Amino acid sequence: MRRQPERATTQRIVKMQPKLFDADPSWRDEWVGMPEFTQQRQREYAKLVIRFRSQADLDDFAAKIGQKLNANSQCTWHPELLPGELGNSGKVYVDES
Repeated sequence: MRRQPERATTQRIVKMQPKLFDADPSWRDEWVGMPEFTQQRQREYAKLVIRFRSQADLDDFAAKIGQKLNANSQCTWHPELLPGELGNSGKVYVDES
């Protein structure tokens, strides 16, 4: 049976944690003139689960579609999803201060 923590212990932990939205609002001073950004929801056209009997079968499939796959791969796009496609511009924040 899983042991539940004592109520007093749980209350003590909650009191010690800072609240997420009580953060210092100093970031607002830096966020002047920043452009608005709305992320468009991007969805796949179709989704397919493929099962392989062996590593050799997986390697054969990966070679046929021209992508790197291994036993830990959970998903892939075909054709391969490149930076800039589906809203992923590949842009990175750079601190210019």
